[in-house]
Amino acid sequence: MTRPIPPELMAGPFTHATAHEFGVTEKMLRGRRFVRLFPRVWRVAGVDLDVHGWIQAARLALPERAHVSHLSRVHDLGLFIGDPRPIHFTVSGDLHLRLPGVFLHRTEVLPPCDERGVTPAAAFVQACATGRLLDLIVIGDWLIHREHATTDEIAWIARTQSWRPGAAQSLRVLPHLDGLSRSPKESRVRAYLVFSGLPVPDVNAPVYDGAREIGIVDLLYRVWMLAIEYEGRQHAEDPWQFARDIERYADFRAIGLAYLQVTAAMEKHPRSLVTRIHRLLAERGYSGPAPIFAGRWDSLFAPVRAGR
Repeated sequence: MTRPIPPELMAGPFTHATAHEFGVTEKMLRGRRFVRLFPRVWRVAGVDLDVHGWIQAARLALPERAHVSHLSRVHDLGLFIGDPRPIHFTVSGDLHLRLPGVFLHRTEVLPPCDERGVTPAAAFVQACATGRLLDLIVIGDWLIHREHATTDEIAWIARTQSWRPGAAQSLRVLPHLDGLSRSPKESRVRAYLVFSGLPVPDVNAPVYDGAREIGIVDLLYRVWMLAIEYEGRQHAEDPWQFARDIERYADFRAIGLAYLQVTAAMEKHPRSLVTRIHRLLAERGYSGPAPIFAGRWDSLFAPVRAGR
């Protein structure tokens, strides 16, 4: 009779040592019920690994002095932006080990680390070496809003370890971050507006009817009484949220606050979205420059230059 697989091994990757602890022999590991991921690291056949699982598998295959880093550290925190492969680790000194789908960054001096890898602030600095500006704004906002990192922490790493790849670029990205942003979508829309040359909107700003707060809007042009709200699927699928939105938008109309509900489809066409917002601003009295889709705008979609 086939010995059942211990349930403890069904949760994700494990080492051969852990397998042995639960009574799985080398012969069993070589059978069809198990899949070898890396040297000494396995999973149960049929158990699929997500991004977190693959990071953990690589972590088990490497020595403890190798630390999850770069975008992989951000993925490990729960923000999935950019390619999940290769999985990035940073190690001090030499480590002559090659694992498929894993990239080892060697350095003489490790960046700040915690129990999960390099610190989120250090990972942000590393990501700035090659990431495009728009993605870095999203990552930075997300890390700061969720209190994984602070602007002071990022700036300290960049200034005290200015030789590190990404340090100079991170200092150029920092002024564009806003930890009040609650989602990557809000961060992207704000970046589109600012880098087109339109005024900087208030982020997650309260709106009042007299002394009564009637809502908090994603982006607000208070002077021109225009709110920009990102409409996710949950707004339509959650009955309570749907009813609350109807009430909230009625309150907005009552005080003369215009609003634009931005959908995922609209966000896929940033120029059209910005042009539409500019038109709404102009209708409400904005007389400043029109959006410019060149120069500064183009920089959003390219890596950040290290020079001043």
